[in-house]
Amino acid sequence: MASVAAPEGGTPQGLGPGAAATSFPSAAPVADHGEAEEDDAEEPVEVSGIHLCVLWNLGHLGIAYYDTSDSTIHFMPDAPDQENLKLLQRVLDEINPQTVVTSAKQDENMIRFLGKLASQENREPKRPEVIFLPNVDFGLEISKQRLLSGNYTFIPDSMTTTEKIIFLSSIIPFDCLLTVRALGGLLKFLGRRRIGVELENDNVGIPILGFKKFVLTHLVSIDQNTYSVLQIFKSESHPSVYKVASGLKEGLSLFGILNRCRSKWGEKLLRLWFTRPTHDLEELNSRLDVIQFFLLPQNLDMAQMLHRLLGHIKNVPLILKRMKLSHTKVSDWQVLYKTVYSALGLRDACRSLPQSIPLFRDIAQEFSDDLHHITSLIGKVVDFEGSFAANRFTVLPNVDPEIDEKKRRLVGLPSFLTEVAWKELESLDSRIPSCSVIYIPLIGFLLSIPRLPSMVEASDFEIEGLDFMFLSEEKLHYRSARTKELDALLGDLHCDIRDQETLLMYQLQCQVLARAAVLTRVLDLASRLDVLLALASAARDYGYSRPHYSPQLLGVRIQNGRHPLMELCAQTFVPNSAECGGDKGRVRVITGPNSSGKSIYLKQVGLITFMALVGSFVPAEEAEIGAVDAIFTRIHSCESISLGLSTFMIDLNQQVAKAVNNATEQSLVLIDEFGKGTNTVDGLALLAAVLRHWLSLGPTCPHIFVATNFLSLIQLQLLPQGSPVQYLTMETCEDGNDLVFLYRVCKGVANASHASHTAAQARLPDKLIARGREVSDLIRSGKPIKPIKELLKEKQIENCQTLVDKFLKLDLEDPSLDLEIFMNQEVLPVATTIL
Repeated sequence: MASVAAPEGGTPQGLGPGAAATSFPSAAPVADHGEAEEDDAEEPVEVSGIHLCVLWNLGHLGIAYYDTSDSTIHFMPDAPDQENLKLLQRVLDEINPQTVVTSAKQDENMIRFLGKLASQENREPKRPEVIFLPNVDFGLEISKQRLLSGNYTFIPDSMTTTEKIIFLSSIIPFDCLLTVRALGGLLKFLGRRRIGVELENDNVGIPILGFKKFVLTHLVSIDQNTYSVLQIFKSESHPSVYKVASGLKEGLSLFGILNRCRSKWGEKLLRLWFTRPTHDLEELNSRLDVIQFFLLPQNLDMAQMLHRLLGHIKNVPLILKRMKLSHTKVSDWQVLYKTVYSALGLRDACRSLPQSIPLFRDIAQEFSDDLHHITSLIGKVVDFEGSFAANRFTVLPNVDPEIDEKKRRLVGLPSFLTEVAWKELESLDSRIPSCSVIYIPLIGFLLSIPRLPSMVEASDFEIEGLDFMFLSEEKLHYRSARTKELDALLGDLHCDIRDQETLLMYQLQCQVLARAAVLTRVLDLASRLDVLLALASAARDYGYSRPHYSPQLLGVRIQNGRHPLMELCAQTFVPNSAECGGDKGRVRVITGPNSSGKSIYLKQVGLITFMALVGSFVPAEEAEIGAVDAIFTRIHSCESISLGLSTFMIDLNQQVAKAVNNATEQSLVLIDEFGKGTNTVDGLALLAAVLRHWLSLGPTCPHIFVATNFLSLIQLQLLPQGSPVQYLTMETCEDGNDLVFLYRVCKGVANASHASHTAAQARLPDKLIARGREVSDLIRSGKPIKPIKELLKEKQIENCQTLVDKFLKLDLEDPSLDLEIFMNQEVLPVATTIL
């Protein structure tokens, strides 16, 4: 009886020049086959992947960085900076690079700055590695040469050298000499460290999928402390034991409640917008226009349909990077197909939307026919079902006639080999009961016969007319004249098919990489649409309204604003208005009892302002935001043990000092309970001094909201009287002995802190609360504070009992007893307290 062994599988490789890829018709969308494999392609954005290069010369900065998550180089055109390098610090705070590369030849300012950066052991999330390269690596001419000679996948191979130079000149500002040198130094560093291709051969280049410009103009300055205290971001440990290693998840935060993005890159862009609030009115209004459009009831179905399509927009840069390195997975092709097909759906939908909105117009125009070409190629070349079954790239029928013919032969091979096996059996020794002809990839066709009992030694395996190959599982394998003829006639079918399909895959990769620019643009515009749909969804559910911007208004004006997080946690929330600037004055001093809502009010003002500056609708009936260039806060002290500083020192050094030194007339400053970390008089004096300093600036005074329990600040008239300062309080009313908080802000000054009511709510013993009120009244009236007689009497009785116990335990017969020592050390101290 004859049998045939099944061909063994292979590994996916690349695509070659064998097929006419441009001749395939369009394809229908594939089903959700192999969802698990698709998840492999939708990997999280790679971590610890930003490498920054910076140069500082004659008061200007040149900055460029490489992001491994999308294999893109970002650069900032030459920008002026002060000697304290505030601009550079701002860039570092925003992008948190893993490494900072610079020239070994630097002036004292940069050396001092980098030394301080390297010593920040408690920097979050992690201090970068500072790397110095020889100054010759940053030469202007050699940097230009590196840029122009780079192998970039987004530049078609058909371009001549001159066309390539013109193309790059349209992207890279070669007139910004520091930026060009920073780019050259960055390329040198990437090549030396082989970032992203550490395990590849030396001939594999660093994948660079594009150059992008970033600027910091129009950005609002917000430090990490402000992000923390306003709960814009809040990371928590993941509760799943299987995801502990992956780190953190987003807790209750503004980002958490607004992040309804369907794609990873939409979420990444939303986080980027949060870290880069802007006062660019054109950009802000363009975002709000899209949100307002999707909030119209008649556009709800369109918004939901677009949101579903965005769920299929996957990690295209990662797939392009794998293609560049020839590491493409089977699932990558299906993910890319779904992404591009969904992008075409977005384009068709946006063509039916108002073209007066720039985002819709850009998607309709820039999602070009190249996308249709890519879907056509993939849909008519890739056999998704066969690829997942074989775990390698396979092509559909009618793509390459030669492959089809070889596959037809491979399919008909079992029955053909059965006939050959019968003929071989006729010519074998009659003692051999059966045989089979099998095909093994890379080896060829072999004759397989069972091992006979008489075949003990290796010499017994020799059969005349057959070449012994190997023994496996009690089967002897030989080459015969017929199997050699089969090798010559049919060849290694399986490997030939795989090689030809690899060539086809390589050609398909080249076709896709040649259109990498449009795929990158798809990701940019789709991410923007994803973010704005998410913000529109949140605005619809939470009842947000559109803010308005007034560059002429110096300050903010909020009508019936709400805290976006607190209103979700409280059963009822009382909205409050806020106004600062213009003829209303620039300083607001808010007093009121503890737990009356002062801190929530301050955070509410900060959050509404922040949301408006990222282009989101806000939780208020109306909001008018003036020119704001920074938000500073001193709301609660951060953890201080690891820093080795006191709470009050952190208040001064990291929070208030930063506001005093950097706030301008366009800055918003929120201060809560500053000065309570030290002596009451000293804290009050410092608070008054800081406020008087700002008030002395006149028209350049920042917009300040201060919440304090220092009622002496008003009672002693430590601040100048007049219009710049307005006093507010949290409204309360007394119901018998109970204090009722109304949580409404009104004009006026609190007459007491009502600490005893707060203590009663915290369930302190009534005796302690009564004693606290008594001491407080004595201090206000200037009378001496006397101890409570009942407590004193109880203490005396206790001490007397202690003295009696000591005498009863005394052993008078103890020869080592010294009565004088006993009286001096044991009796007199206790007796003194009694007397």
